[in-house]
This record gives sequence, C-alpha cells and structure tokens, in this order.
Amino acid sequence: MFAKIRIFVSLNYLAHSYLSYQKTDLIIGNFIADSIRGNQFEGLTDGIIEGIRLHRKIDTFTDSHPIYLTSKHRFSKDFDKYSGVLMDIIYDHYLAKNFEQYSPLSLQQHADGIYELLKINHDILPEHAKRFYGYMTERNILFHYSSLNGIETVLTHLSNRIRNRFELQLAIPILEANYQEIEEEFTIFFDDLQAFCKEQPELNG
Repeated sequence: MFAKIRIFVSLNYLAHSYLSYQKTDLIIGNFIADSIRGNQFEGLTDGIIEGIRLHRKIDTFTDSHPIYLTSKHRFSKDFDKYSGVLMDIIYDHYLAKNFEQYSPLSLQQHADGIYELLKINHDILPEHAKRFYGYMTERNILFHYSSLNGIETVLTHLSNRIRNRFELQLAIPILEANYQEIEEEFTIFFDDLQAFCKEQPELNG
C-alpha cells in the first residue's frame, strides 16, 4: 500500500482492530484482509479466515451506510476516488479521539496490544501486511490517529506515494470546517456498525 496506494484498500485499521473485540484470530484476519485476494486462504486458520470475512462485511456495511456517504460527500468533489481513503482515516480519527468511550483500555494500551500480537504472528503476515505493520509501528499510527496533526502526517505520506502527487492533506481544512458535524455523523454511524458486527457469526461462534 505504501509503495503504491491501492484505492480499494481500507485504511481504518483502528476500527477493524477494535471491532475484533480482543479475539486474536479476528484481529489478524482483519489486519491482513486487504492483502488476501478472493478466497486464497491457503495456510490460514479458520479463525483468521473469519477475521478476513468480518473485515469485508465491515467494509461493505460502511461503504453503503447513508451517514458515511453523507460524510464522504463533503470530500468527493475535491478528492474524487480518494474520498473513501480520506473517510477511513477521518473516521478512525474520531474513534481514536474518543476511544475510551468505547473501550476499557486506553488508546495506547489498545495500540500496544495490537502491535505485540502482530509482532508475535509476523511470520504468517502477507508481505504487503508486513510492510504496513512496519510503517504503523514505527510511527505509532493507531495512537497518532487521535490528533489532526497525526492524520495530516499520514495523509502527507500517502500523497507522496500516489502517482501524480494527489495532495490528500489538503482535506484537513475541509475537515476542520465541518469538524463537529462529521463527528456527530461518526458517532451515529459507529453505533450502527457496532450493532451490525455483534450480530455476525464471526463474533458469536
């Protein structure tokens, strides 16, 4: 992803890790899902496969949710096909900022747990996931999503890796101008997303 950004890759890693609800295999599957094509599940445990499937359900639910689409529309004119990338990161920002409203863990405790779990299981990660793991841990991305400066830095790094240099960090003024409204939209959306996930068999097996 960071060698060449792929538009279909989701970047809401914090949400995917949180929505695995501390289930180890689901966390790993959620993390590697964008590196797995179709049903190429060879060598993966049933639990990790369930995590991949949960990740895909989360993405499908998100991409069709009317509130998410309302938030995304604010960026569509200026950022076109990259507006989904922006919304993944922006919604993760609101989750990071308000993380302790959702979890008994602090954001840094959650991030450290995810980093350690992926380190222990590093050998089974696909190469693409290994590269992002290195980037994520070196910069403590899950934690730094909590600040606007943090997501601006991530967007700048992404922009440097997009062919023809699309300046994603220029979305920050739009975010600032609509900050409270988008946060309110996120809160409603994320309540719906949590309810959806808790109904899925991957979390009830």
